[in-house]
Amino acid sequence: MPTRVHEFAWPDRVVVGTIGLPGARTFYLQVRAGKQIVSIAMEKQQSALLAEKIDEILNQLSTVEGNPFSVPTSTPIELVDNDQLEAVEEQFRTGALSLGWDPTTAQVVIEAYPITDVDVDDNDEPLDEDGTDVPEMLLVRMPVGTARAFAKRTREIVGAGRPACPLCGYPIDADGHTCTFHEV
Repeated sequence: MPTRVHEFAWPDRVVVGTIGLPGARTFYLQVRAGKQIVSIAMEKQQSALLAEKIDEILNQLSTVEGNPFSVPTSTPIELVDNDQLEAVEEQFRTGALSLGWDPTTAQVVIEAYPITDVDVDDNDEPLDEDGTDVPEMLLVRMPVGTARAFAKRTREIVGAGRPACPLCGYPIDADGHTCTFHEV
């Protein structure tokens, strides 16, 4: 069965954003090209790791002799995007992510796949004409400047959550915190 691919070769916008209050936020990777918008839910840790790995790729590429891909070392100011998410209609919840580099177009490539659970009967995957589930994925290609801006924003979004306890490192809720740190 063919996979339904939500592909964005040169997106107008690609961001991670959240809905909800710290401690109860849902993270979304949202991509837009023209009127096509796709939003996929992600875990906070997936978002953080994605930003970290994108920066690692870009930092490594910027050290290539002559920087042939014109990889910026910081976020180009004109690419900073601090706007809220657009209307969110969750396409799927991310299970697996892959990250790559396409030297022919000088783009960072993100592939996202939904969580799959064959035991789940009330699956939200799209159905084809005969009523069977259609597997889907998200494929995003972003130029190096956009990727640098994406990583910066994602780190800021992840960091805007609940503050960490200075003793145990676990998040402090608005209604208090029971610290797991015990002096011996």
